[in-house]
Amino acid sequence: MTHDPLAALRQPSFAAYAAARLASAVAMTLLNAAILYHVYQLTGSAFQLAFIGLARFLPSLGLTLVGGAVADARNRKVIVMAALCVPAAASAALFAATAGGTVSAPLIYGLVLAVAVAAAFENPARQALLPQLVTPETFPNAIVVSSTIQSLGFVTGPALAGLCIALAGVEAAYAVHAALVLLTIGLTALLRPRPIAGPRRAVSLAAIREGLQFVIRRQPIVGAMTLDMFAVIFGGAQALLPIYATDILGVGGVGYGILAASLEAGALLMSVILIFLPPIRPAGRVLLITVALFGLGTILFGLSRNFYLSVATYAAIGMADQVSVVLRQTIIQLATPDDLRGRVSSVNMLFIGASNQLGAVESGLVAGLVNATFAVVSGGIGTLAVVAIVAARLPGLRRYRIEPRVRAG
Repeated sequence: MTHDPLAALRQPSFAAYAAARLASAVAMTLLNAAILYHVYQLTGSAFQLAFIGLARFLPSLGLTLVGGAVADARNRKVIVMAALCVPAAASAALFAATAGGTVSAPLIYGLVLAVAVAAAFENPARQALLPQLVTPETFPNAIVVSSTIQSLGFVTGPALAGLCIALAGVEAAYAVHAALVLLTIGLTALLRPRPIAGPRRAVSLAAIREGLQFVIRRQPIVGAMTLDMFAVIFGGAQALLPIYATDILGVGGVGYGILAASLEAGALLMSVILIFLPPIRPAGRVLLITVALFGLGTILFGLSRNFYLSVATYAAIGMADQVSVVLRQTIIQLATPDDLRGRVSSVNMLFIGASNQLGAVESGLVAGLVNATFAVVSGGIGTLAVVAIVAARLPGLRRYRIEPRVRAG
């Protein structure tokens, strides 16, 4: 059977989903980059950057599992649209406060916290919505295409933030973010998902526990989530990019935008490659290899003092990370029944949130106590240690293969 790399995009609901995902990804990464840059300009402190990660993580820790249960009990499309209203309002408030000269670090932290609360409900619903928009045989393709669209947005967002900051100030980035979120809401309204297959569970502790037990009992799923979480906690350098751009590489706002975007540029390139390649079958082994490459790239990035080498290295890190993202999402979604997808997705989002936000906290604290270079290099070494431990302790992940799906009839 001939491989159609755009099979999912030929379905109207998925095409609208992909467009909404693009606008949302640009908006999210634009806002993240603008806030990191703004807080560092206001405070000049690596510790303050750590607090941003903490403000993003705390709601995920307390609410993401609840958000997953809500996604399995209520209309996922409506949940996504309602949750997106919060970041639109937050960026409007940041624009007004910055333009009026009343912005402060505590105000930014408070709005970051509000956006994180909304994301705890929006992210599991959005992930669980995807299988309802495509046919089962095109679902693996939908994951790769969606990941490619997301990477395109992640590339564009930080670069657009840097351009806005350089040309019109950080308040312009907040205004553009609000417009993009409103566009995402409009595109999401066009979706026509199929009804959820299977029984609906009421939101309860028992429903949340059912999702957790499902993940824990499947070693490839929990292994992939664990590997990603601890590798990114140690190896993530994103929170320190303002320090690298300003103090180490001396490239200013535009250079910061290019540096921040280079990770996702590499991810985008790898996503496009994956669309046209046959599916990766030895998923567990390849996942371990790519995370190890992620750690090695992080060490090189931390040691680099050349802007061009730093950009190239950060792009290579993004390429390795993108392979692991696609493999992890494919494993999780294909192994999960439709009526459990919200809750299982929420567990995955909790792991992702822990890795991204605790990684930012870890990076900021270590950089504040020692320096940014030590934080990044030691994090890369920690990532390699995590890979070795997971490979040794979780043979089920190491041996896991994705078998081809056979169309009925």
